[in-house]
Amino acid sequence: MAKAKAKRIKITLAKSVIGSLPAQRRTVKALGLGKIGSSVEHNADAVILGMVRVVSHLVQVEEM
Repeated sequence: MAKAKAKRIKITLAKSVIGSLPAQRRTVKALGLGKIGSSVEHNADAVILGMVRVVSHLVQVEEM
C-alpha cells in the first residue's frame, strides 16, 4: 500500500502583525512567516490548518 501524497498549501502573510495579539504573532512566526509578502509551503495537516485558522485574518492560503 502506497501512502497518499500529502496535500500542500502555500501560506502568504498579507497583513502586518502590528496590533495583533501576542499569541497570533507567535503563530505567524511559528509558521515561518516574517515580513509582509513572505510565503511558505506546508503539508495541510491538522496542526498547520489549526494555526492558519487562528491567523486567517492575516494570511492568504492557496492549495498546491
